[in-house]
Amino acid sequence: MAQEQSWPAREPVTPAVGRDKRSGRFFLMHDSMVNDSYKSMLKGINASKRMGQNFLTNREVARKEAMYAIGRNVVEIGPGLGILTEELCLVAKSVKAVELDRRLYDMLKGRLTYRNIELVNGDFFELPESDFKGYEIMVSNIPYSASSRVISWLGSHPMPAVLCLQKEFVDHMDASPGERSYSKLSVISHLFFSVRRMMDVKASEFYPVPEVDSVVIFLRPTGLRISPAALSMLSLLMEHKKKKVRNAVIDSSKALGIGKAEASSFADTIDGKDERPVHLPPEGILGIAEQMASRLKAQKE
Repeated sequence: MAQEQSWPAREPVTPAVGRDKRSGRFFLMHDSMVNDSYKSMLKGINASKRMGQNFLTNREVARKEAMYAIGRNVVEIGPGLGILTEELCLVAKSVKAVELDRRLYDMLKGRLTYRNIELVNGDFFELPESDFKGYEIMVSNIPYSASSRVISWLGSHPMPAVLCLQKEFVDHMDASPGERSYSKLSVISHLFFSVRRMMDVKASEFYPVPEVDSVVIFLRPTGLRISPAALSMLSLLMEHKKKKVRNAVIDSSKALGIGKAEASSFADTIDGKDERPVHLPPEGILGIAEQMASRLKAQKE
């Protein structure tokens, strides 16, 4: 994964405007004032730990994230306080922002009056696929609790994405064979995407302040399609990543729906049965997974 990425050119945008409560006059707001205005919204809003809510409060980070949205139809998951949403509305052709938290949805509905935004109150993962027809890119500060599901969703709904994720999560995505953090997430990420780290974001730029820093990444789909059966076998292999493939299959006989003896015989037919997934590149693991899925299907027919 490359460590640096140049940002695309961006047209000047409308500056943020504030209004003096006493005189009623409007004035331009510099970035520090904008950041403070977002922080003031937090009064009375208790972030939900269950939903993994940590709200970005730095407008400059949001501006950089929005650069890839210029002239495009954009999907945003979890707009939170709307700091990124506003930047997207300034440059995107259209924005669909999906917020699960009704409190935040109501707040955003009353505050964001852009003509190119569609606010949705609901679970992103329960929306029909037709809702995303014509959308070209996802740009989001992902709620931490939804990180894995978002990566999985993007794997089956290929579109470029600019995402802000916890650094530890990105480190797992970026892990190489043989490393301790090499996991199913690492394999899936390398197979489905070309991944670039765009910028680091300090924990202090969020509220509540999380325990770890975050990273903004850019995902470009590789276009690879993997069958559900092969994905299931890949998951099985990575659950037993330190074992030889043969032993991993035998220990997973129940998950495969076959007995131990049958699993042992099946395992002996696999090319690469003596390899350990933890030391194999993503393509090698996928090859064994597809082989297993194909032979298991033929064996049950």
